[in-house]
Amino acid sequence: MNLNDPVISIKGIGEKSAAALNKAGVFNVSDLLHYFPRTYSVVPEAQKISELSLGARAVVKGRIMGGCSLFSSKGKSVLSFDVGDGTGKLKVYYFGMPYMKKSFPPGRTLILLGNVSFKGDVAVMAQPKVLSEDEYESTKGTLIPVYPETAGLKSATVLKAVKEIISISDRLKDYLPETVINKETLVSLSKAFYDIHFPASREELYAARKRLAFDELFLFIARIQMLKSSTEKEENSFKIDYGQADGVVSGFISKLPYELTGAQLKAINDIKKDMTGEGVAKRLVQGDVGSGKTVVAFAAALMAVSAGYQAAIMAPTEVLAMQHYNEILELTEKYGLPFKTGILTGSVGKADKRRCKELLSDGSLNLVIGTHALLEEDVLFNELALVVTDEQHRFGVAQRRTLSKKGGTPHTVVMSATPIPRTLGLILYGDMDVSLIDELPAKRLERKNAVVDIDYRETFYKFLVKHIREEQVQAYIICPMVEASESEELGMAGDLANVTDYTETLREKLPGDIRISMLHGRMKPAEKNEIMKDFSEHKTDVLVSTTVVEVGVNVPNATIMLVENAERFGLSQLHQLRGRVGRGDKQAYCVFMTGTKGDVSKNTQKRLNILKESNDGFKIAEEDLKQRGPGDFFGLRQSGLPYFKIADIYTDAEMVGRVKAVLQDMTDDGQGGLKALETALRESGNLSYSEFHNIYL
Repeated sequence: MNLNDPVISIKGIGEKSAAALNKAGVFNVSDLLHYFPRTYSVVPEAQKISELSLGARAVVKGRIMGGCSLFSSKGKSVLSFDVGDGTGKLKVYYFGMPYMKKSFPPGRTLILLGNVSFKGDVAVMAQPKVLSEDEYESTKGTLIPVYPETAGLKSATVLKAVKEIISISDRLKDYLPETVINKETLVSLSKAFYDIHFPASREELYAARKRLAFDELFLFIARIQMLKSSTEKEENSFKIDYGQADGVVSGFISKLPYELTGAQLKAINDIKKDMTGEGVAKRLVQGDVGSGKTVVAFAAALMAVSAGYQAAIMAPTEVLAMQHYNEILELTEKYGLPFKTGILTGSVGKADKRRCKELLSDGSLNLVIGTHALLEEDVLFNELALVVTDEQHRFGVAQRRTLSKKGGTPHTVVMSATPIPRTLGLILYGDMDVSLIDELPAKRLERKNAVVDIDYRETFYKFLVKHIREEQVQAYIICPMVEASESEELGMAGDLANVTDYTETLREKLPGDIRISMLHGRMKPAEKNEIMKDFSEHKTDVLVSTTVVEVGVNVPNATIMLVENAERFGLSQLHQLRGRVGRGDKQAYCVFMTGTKGDVSKNTQKRLNILKESNDGFKIAEEDLKQRGPGDFFGLRQSGLPYFKIADIYTDAEMVGRVKAVLQDMTDDGQGGLKALETALRESGNLSYSEFHNIYL
């Protein structure tokens, strides 16, 4: 079997499984080898029922007491029985499996593996796995890989397929010199791939993960250096006269009803120098949430358009694209700007979309705003000089190639609100020049933050109603879940707020004049856009949502946010979320509520207090980096960052620096060293590894 063989050639993989794997991005053996477990399941030693604790993953040995009952809860069938071991009673539930009733006769001895919750004082297991005696003894204490699941694709299917192909890892050759492997205490590439799937111990797992993270970062930074080297040679095909650009932008800024900050002016000046220079501009404009990056994007587009060229602005959501479009139309009319603007998103009608494409192609439109729909093959430009893109749709190699085919190589400006620690920003965006917007607009008031427990909830509701009625403001309430789990519906211990139930509860608790809607990622795009549009137009007062609002529309009237179960989120993600409020000139409030009553743990309190005491996203990112340990690599991934499969720039911050140093040593002779690295990659036979991550061209 070879790395490039299709997954359907693997023993045990039929057409349905192959189709499900394809949907998950797994097309060949190499892809499957890189389909890393999301976590590992450990089969612990059996425990007495009387010693079980909430939230623990446990093994229980006992006999079925009495009969097995079958009933319905909210339209779902529930199978239930009790298990005893002489020390206590365990209640067991299976959902949607009425056919299993015959498998659980009274008196049968069971070995059950599952997570423990409580219903009152009674220990509960929902959907536990039944183990045979042999299975328990052979897996006890071992790490069992658990793979990401999608529709039609179960972890067990992936595990079975990986077992069939894992021997191919023995044939992988290393491209890193032995001196580097020894100096950095790395395991071989072949051992890393075997141990990431089937670790014999936690130590082996950590060593495998370290090697694969090192490789991913190494190839990523190498690719950036190669890209930068090639970009430096690209001439500016769309040169703009400095004096003309300066005059146009100065005139625009002088007409604005507010003063730009020094950091905004510097960013605009940096882009001006780029676009009027000799080479192709590639700039990252990094600014905290609400720092005013949009006006910088508009100024950049104005420079391109005033010189007779075209510009494109890519937004992460349709609602935000429409908001930018309307804002540009308003500015154009108000200040007599030379923009002739079109919009391209997935929901634009066929006729309007076709007309927009025609006008872009013949040059009648000089600015287009849209989503990734701008990258479609039939979107042709007359003279596209500038592309401004949000980091959510990071303008990578493939997109650059797509647009360069449409005539010349455009200048690119990437807008990023991700609070990447300063120590990492220059490494990760090494192929770009960086402008930092580290000041907030003059009239912007600092958010007031509070960290509270659930005892404060009723007080918050009164505060919410008062402000909505008296100040006509709006609010977000963020929940970690979309809907209640089946175990929670049966009254088992569970304290995660969910959007579905929370919305209903809020409608019952708050007065009828408070308009409430909900939003979550399972909704269809058109439905989500409509809900966000209504909220932005103040047809809704309170939006109960999951984290899908993290990157969304700008609603200056939204001044209040409550984050339920705040302890479940990373600091940087919480900071991104609260960036949705306080975007106007009114006082904003953000309340972080923990899902426990009374005192929270010292670590949780300390962590959340960082948010309470600071609104500086970069400072928060640095603190987040300090608090997260290198062993914590199965936690929530930070949002908006370059999407590695296994590396993480926060937990692997120290490794990033070491990788850069190793790469520097290997490529001391510049292009010659990079060429040698390219050759080593090709000769190792592992080029598919870098291609899989879209790192190396």
